[in-house]
Amino acid sequence: MAVVLGFVGLAVLAYCGFKVYLGVRRLGRELDRTRRRLEPKHSALQDELRILKDARETQDPEDGVRST
Repeated sequence: MAVVLGFVGLAVLAYCGFKVYLGVRRLGRELDRTRRRLEPKHSALQDELRILKDARETQDPEDGVRST
C-alpha cells in the first residue's frame, strides 16, 4: 500500500510540475508579446530624451530663467 501511495504522490507532483511548466511557457510568450508591442514606443521615448538632452547641452546658460 505504501508503494502505491508513493507512486500516486509522484504522479500528483508530476502533474503539478507539468502545470507549472505550461504556466511558465505561457508567461514567457506573454512577456515576449508585450516586449514587442512596447519596443516602438520605447525607441520613440529614447529618441525624444536624446533630443531633449542635446538641446539642453547646447543651450546657453545665460538664456535660462533666474530665480532671485
